Amino acid sequence: MSPVVSLRDVRKRFGDLPVLGGVTLDVAAGEVLAIVGPSGSGKSTLLRCLNGLEAHDAGDVEVLGFRAPRSDVPLLARDRRWRPWRRRIGFVFQAFHLYPHRTALWNVALAPTVVAGVAKEQAAAKARALLARVGLAEKADAWPRELSGGQRQRVAIARALAMDHEILLFDEPTSALDPEAIGEVLDAIRSLAAEHARAILVVTHELGFAREAADRVAFLDGGRLLEVGPPSQVLGSPSHPRTRAFLERLL
Repeated sequence: MSPVVSLRDVRKRFGDLPVLGGVTLDVAAGEVLAIVGPSGSGKSTLLRCLNGLEAHDAGDVEVLGFRAPRSDVPLLARDRRWRPWRRRIGFVFQAFHLYPHRTALWNVALAPTVVAGVAKEQAAAKARALLARVGLAEKADAWPRELSGGQRQRVAIARALAMDHEILLFDEPTSALDPEAIGEVLDAIRSLAAEHARAILVVTHELGFAREAADRVAFLDGGRLLEVGPPSQVLGSPSHPRTRAFLERLL
């Protein structure tokens, strides 16, 4: 079976700063990949290259059979090419990005009605089911300002699920949360990971989550993929000295 994500020698710079220095990686359908590494290692940029928020400069990025355009393609043309594929890729940001003027229910139901043309009643029913799935059934009519950080992030996860994406990308979904809220969000992601219904890529500093929920762990440092393999290998017995040094500092 062909991978749903295929990266070959992917490179990205911001001005004179190299951010990705030749990343090669495949992700299969139904696989959960945790991406770990120090801050500034290119983890978030890698995710953003997988749904067109950033364009890579060199190498090949292929997502669900679509070869992503590089940065030398004009912005408008890149955006037009990406549009059909963005509907197949969900992105959960670390900063929630909920609509403050919409209830939790309509933060989840809005995209299916506006983008996919689903009837409002059908979209609302599905949104209620998804909020219940992430433990927020009683918060359907709450406004974002009335929710805790962990609750807002779980609404964002439900919103990502509403479009039945084939790939879900999580960019440090717990970095802005307190310890109790972190547990709530990780439990929601664990339940999704256990289904193996879609490919899930999670940029995270939560090594316990990576060890328990991921099929593989990828370690990035300085824009390079230094190690990738099962959690027991990468986190338990890493082969690269930089991975070992990173884990020793954290643990």
